Order: sequence, then C-alpha cells, then structure tokens
Amino acid sequence: MTFRRLPPLLVRPIHGRHEMAKCAFIGLGVMGYPMAGHLQKAGHDVTVFNRTAAKADKWAGEYGGKSAPTPADAAKGAEFVFICVGNDEDLRSVVLGDTGVLAGTEKGVVVIDNTTASADVARELYTAAKAAGVSFIDAPVSGGQAGAENGVLTVMCGGDQAAFDRAAPVIDAFARSCQLMGESGSGQLTKMVNQICIAGLVQGLSEGVNFGRKAGLDMAKVLDVISKGAAGSWQMENRGKTMVENKFDFGFAVDWMRKDLGICLEESKRNGARLPVTALVDQFYAQVQERGGNRWDTSSLIDLLARG
Repeated sequence: MTFRRLPPLLVRPIHGRHEMAKCAFIGLGVMGYPMAGHLQKAGHDVTVFNRTAAKADKWAGEYGGKSAPTPADAAKGAEFVFICVGNDEDLRSVVLGDTGVLAGTEKGVVVIDNTTASADVARELYTAAKAAGVSFIDAPVSGGQAGAENGVLTVMCGGDQAAFDRAAPVIDAFARSCQLMGESGSGQLTKMVNQICIAGLVQGLSEGVNFGRKAGLDMAKVLDVISKGAAGSWQMENRGKTMVENKFDFGFAVDWMRKDLGICLEESKRNGARLPVTALVDQFYAQVQERGGNRWDTSSLIDLLARG
C-alpha cells in the first residue's frame, strides 16, 4: 500500500470565542491596512486613523468601517486599540499628547501595539498607559505583507497576562500564532531575535544562490532539492526563486529592515550580546540603500554579490 504524504495543516491558535468588539486601528500602512480589514471582516466594529486621511477614508469605503480625524477620536468608545506605525517616535506621537490614543481611551481599554519598535518605548508606554488605567501590550508581528493580507501573521506579545487573555481572541482575526512572551518589552525583544535570525538567513541564501549561478547550476532545480533538506527555510521557499530572477518587489523593504537591525544593535549594547553577523549584514543593507534599493525587499542582498 502506498501512502501519500499530506502537507501540514495551517493551524490557527484558539484563544476562545470572541464577541463583537469595538476596535480602533491606528496606522494603515502595508501591514496595518489589511490587518484592520481582517478585524472588520471578523465581525468587529472598527474605526481607523491614518495620517493621510484619504487612505483612512478609502479603507472605510472598502471594508465598511469608519474613519476618525485623530487617534484620540478613533479610540473613543473602543475596547481594543491597535497601533501599527513606523518607529518609536511615530508610536509616541499617536499614543501621547492631546490628540493621542490615551487622550481618547477609557479605563479598562487594551492597547495592542503591532509596531516593530524598541523594548524601551514599549515599557515607557506600558507605564504611561497603566497610569491612565489602560493596559498596553507590545505585539510586533512577523510574516510580512503577504502574512498581513492573508491574516496569518505571527504575533509575539509582552505585557500582563490578563490583558493578553482579553486581547488574544481579537488578535486571532489576523494571526496564525499569538503568544505572550513575558512582561512588557518581551514582544519587542522576541521580534529582535526574529530579525537577527532573518538577517543571517538572507545573506546565506544570497551567497548560496550567487555561488550556484556562478557554477552554472540550474538554480530552480537546486532550490527545489535543497529546500527539502536541512538548508530549507521560509526565506528559501518564498524568496529563493525571485532572487534567482533578480526581482525584489516582494514586501518588507530594506529601509525597514535597517530600522529593525538598528534596534537590535542598540539593544545588544545594553545586554552585552555579540552580533557580528547582524552588524555586517546591516552594513550590506546600507550598501543596497546607496545604490537606490531603499524600497527593494530584503532579499536584494544578492544584488551586491551579483553586480559587485
């Protein structure tokens, strides 16, 4: 008898049934736009804010939610406030101040920050939120633009257990996996580990693909074979073929990767971890930027090897 090997099932975490919740979503970039859409499609009542108001209005028209003129206005009456912006300063600007999220929230609200930022700003905003009677969870995501669009992101959280238990069933609208990693800042620290691992993987894959091409190998065949062995990775499965074709317009941009690696390198100065490969790859990405590849995706490291 011959058995056919079935592909692994895509398993979502089950954090319990959720009731319809009133949510706000702050920041509608390439990640936030579809993430907010998944919340609305899951049955939640979502109000969005974006610095470019036209984009918020477009989202509301597409998904049937509402838009608001400020983060505070979006947060009014919300039980859960999601944030997905660019960096630490962007995050502070939409949380603090007269028109920030905390100016519009009531006690008992849970703020879920999906921005990739520093652990320091996560702890700072956790403290500010707590003083206002609000819970704050740092919850950066992994999975890229495709993961956001397909609702299968990995979400790594830092904060209090009780707040996480309330938020997790709502987060599940756009997540394949969602876990509490520890106290405030732990989500961001976990995302740093994620980015450190990716940096080395992409450079190794770039060197392997470039070597294979120089050796005259059929790289489509090579990647098909080695992806089934110990060299296999998400990067190989999703970026290997496009790297061979010199196509670099698939999601997470070099500018954002450099921002993330900068956060990792700064944190390593504080905790004493040595990151020699990460520091080197960061400089390789700087070279990609210098040749105009700011918006290329992270697999563009191979361009430095292919073109010299």
